Amino acid sequence: MSEVKLAASVRTEFGKGAARAIRRDAKVPAVVYGHGSDPIHVTLPAHDLGLALRTPNVLLSLDIDGTNELAIPKAVQRDAIKGFLIHVDLLLVKRGEKVTVEVPVQAEGELAAGGNLLEHVLSTLSVEAEATHLPEAFSVSVEGLEAGASVLAKDVALPNGVTLVTDADAVVLQVLAAQAEEPAAEAEGEAEGAEA
Repeated sequence: MSEVKLAASVRTEFGKGAARAIRRDAKVPAVVYGHGSDPIHVTLPAHDLGLALRTPNVLLSLDIDGTNELAIPKAVQRDAIKGFLIHVDLLLVKRGEKVTVEVPVQAEGELAAGGNLLEHVLSTLSVEAEATHLPEAFSVSVEGLEAGASVLAKDVALPNGVTLVTDADAVVLQVLAAQAEEPAAEAEGEAEGAEA
């Protein structure tokens, strides 16, 4: 995993008004914490941070007033309508340190014929990995799976050095049988009869 370098400026003004002013200036308010140190309130460039956050569990190399720190995103707040970044919490990490993160699960392949549906019961898996080698996503093959088949967390192939934290028997993906159209039409007819 590559590191994304960002320049961070320590901020001294807080509150909604200060946060709005920071966002108007094309920056994002953030808090950097971890390792028992006091939280550091910073601002980060909005565009560069937005690009970096497209990669799940991205490793950020922050230049905070001349001090270099490694951090990963812990909580990202976005505007509900427009989607722009409002605030970011970053967790300090060190090389070689193990951290627990949520990693997205992606299904690959085609289900067996029959119009069955694939349900994503868990969209992410919680795993422990070295902070500088966090997986971006797990790919799971659903090629040829029949109705009733499921993929458990323990069935997902993990890279070396990555340990599963999610319950091993948790269902990640399951194949649901296609529903016939006729019962739905009958139910509508019964509902109309009841209304009459």
